Amino acid sequence: MAPEHTPSSSGSGGVELGRFLRARRTRTSPERAGLTVGAGLRRTPGLRREEVATLAGISIDYYVRLERGKETRPSPSVLDALARALHLDDQEHHHLRELAARAARYAPAPPPAPGRTVRPHLRLLLEAMRPHPAYVISRSMELLAWNPGGLALYAGLDDWPATRRNLARYLFLHPAARDLFPDWDKQVRGCVSRLRAIAGTAPDAPDLGNLVGELLLKSPDFAGLWERYEVTGRKPALKTFQHPRVGTVTLTCQTMHLEDTPSQSLGVYTAEPGTPDHDALLLLDMTEPRPAPRPPEKDREQAGELS
Repeated sequence: MAPEHTPSSSGSGGVELGRFLRARRTRTSPERAGLTVGAGLRRTPGLRREEVATLAGISIDYYVRLERGKETRPSPSVLDALARALHLDDQEHHHLRELAARAARYAPAPPPAPGRTVRPHLRLLLEAMRPHPAYVISRSMELLAWNPGGLALYAGLDDWPATRRNLARYLFLHPAARDLFPDWDKQVRGCVSRLRAIAGTAPDAPDLGNLVGELLLKSPDFAGLWERYEVTGRKPALKTFQHPRVGTVTLTCQTMHLEDTPSQSLGVYTAEPGTPDHDALLLLDMTEPRPAPRPPEKDREQAGELS
């Protein structure tokens, strides 16, 4: 199956619901669903459509219509039955309900992209958090504002113009990312799960569509993970960096949604004072940032720098 090129629902709110059901069906084994598998070869990975329908107690025709995006108003009881049949966890079950709610009220007009403006008092907050790395990030993982450590922690990110600084783009496309994270595979799975969950309920949002489209074209790793349609995120309390300037450092990470700005979050990394990890943060905070490269004229026009 070829991966989708954008998160768009292509004109129907039920399409994204169908994509999610199909992805989860093909990754649910018959054994996990409690089915007895015969000796013959199964051409379908995971469960067949009729098996899901039987396990959920609905007709095969109705389930096929759900997967094809033709049925957009499944009842709560049907959603719960499908969640049980596909062995969805709590986060996946919640995502299924959100997709169904969106399908029922679908409007084809794409929503506007969230604003990139960071309020002045948040910039003061970032400065007050030094030497702990901190930044303000958008829902599509754009870096909107940062203190010195918040930028320096992601080695090499300051090589890119400010308009290109996006943590998802960094993870998949920057050559330093694989060396920075000893658990790079885990980091990228969590990144794609987060974007998939957001794009599932806002598939026509331009900020998400542009990013996903770029990564699908440029990163086979991203395309493979995107097709899996996993929405269960990971939120580890600790994150380890193998940083070229300060060595290996393990930090506590915390992300907080900002009041009155639902599309922006505050990310902070901390370490106990007096520890080697905290000493590493002091060094990062003292690192003189390199001047940001000027973006191409086209990007500057879009940012309003040129008249």
